[in-house]
Amino acid sequence: MKFYTIIFCAIVLSSCNKQKNTSKAEEKETAKSILLQNMKTLAKNGIIFGHQDDLAYGVGWSYVDGESDVKKVVGDYPGVYGWDLGHLELGEDVNIDGVPFVKMKKYVTEVYKRGGINTFSWHQTNPFNRNSAWDSTSTIKLILKNAEVKRDYLKDLDKAAAFFNGLKDERGNTIPVIFRPLHEQTGDWFWWGKKQTASKDYIQLWRITVDYLKSKGVKNVLYAFSTTEFPNKEFFLERYPGDNYVDVLGFDAYQNDTAKTNSEFVQGIKNQIKMLNEIGKEHNKLTALTEIGQEKVPNKKWWTEILLPIVQNSNLSYVLLWRNGRPDHYFVPYPGQISENDFKTFYKTPKVIFQKELTKENIYNKK
Repeated sequence: MKFYTIIFCAIVLSSCNKQKNTSKAEEKETAKSILLQNMKTLAKNGIIFGHQDDLAYGVGWSYVDGESDVKKVVGDYPGVYGWDLGHLELGEDVNIDGVPFVKMKKYVTEVYKRGGINTFSWHQTNPFNRNSAWDSTSTIKLILKNAEVKRDYLKDLDKAAAFFNGLKDERGNTIPVIFRPLHEQTGDWFWWGKKQTASKDYIQLWRITVDYLKSKGVKNVLYAFSTTEFPNKEFFLERYPGDNYVDVLGFDAYQNDTAKTNSEFVQGIKNQIKMLNEIGKEHNKLTALTEIGQEKVPNKKWWTEILLPIVQNSNLSYVLLWRNGRPDHYFVPYPGQISENDFKTFYKTPKVIFQKELTKENIYNKK
């Protein structure tokens, strides 16, 4: 009798251990789902302001702990922080903009601790000839047809997988992030662009990319599909890889066309946001303005006259301004810049969300 009791207890104990292990695995897998759901909920109340490389450098400084051009002006950090993986594929220590990957991982952890959101783009060098991302070779066709080129592309993905799997909190759990690969594919400036790539080939490569990263154990990534400006929903969806391969929908837009008036630019972006939100609702996807800005912000009222009318009541999750790379290439104000006071007014707008309104509890915890 004791023998059967021992066997029964062993079976029960084994079953309980399996359930615990399964539950732990499921909890880790759903960390990104919790983030996604919380971002969807938050989008009903306002839009999160983001800035590329915000903690790494700004106009006149670099790699100062706790520094930020946004914080210098308004006393608060952005809520979304953009980073780029460019040159990770080359095995270099610093990315395409000179940010050390070691520091980038540190920044990602800091952002996560304070309740901010990390998003990654990848200006990936051409795996066929190692020219820059702006190479015009029709490389996707080569990846799909040439085993050697595909092998080199997958080696690049191995490095990306190792990087994402290495983003961990103090408990050893991977930090959920947004990844925006092969972006602005409807333009013709990248090797994965519209002129270089048939729609079906782009879709196939996107699916290969996501499936391969998942096969390497990457479970902490939400995938963002991000185009250039678009005239209609059909154009936006022409290269869409499918609902099972995308979590976030967005587009990039810059005010650099002098032929357009301010009102024409604002109305054009608002029209596209309306279409984007319709697509998002149809496909149950989060929506965002994944890049926007005007270089050197020459309009001292740009924030309240241009950006605010675009994003206020937009139902978008976040808006990302590009980086403050140098005195002739920046997209948010720094102390003394002409639009500084207007940015402070923009900051005080109730439905524009910065870091102080976000916490780890309300972004990364299940409600």
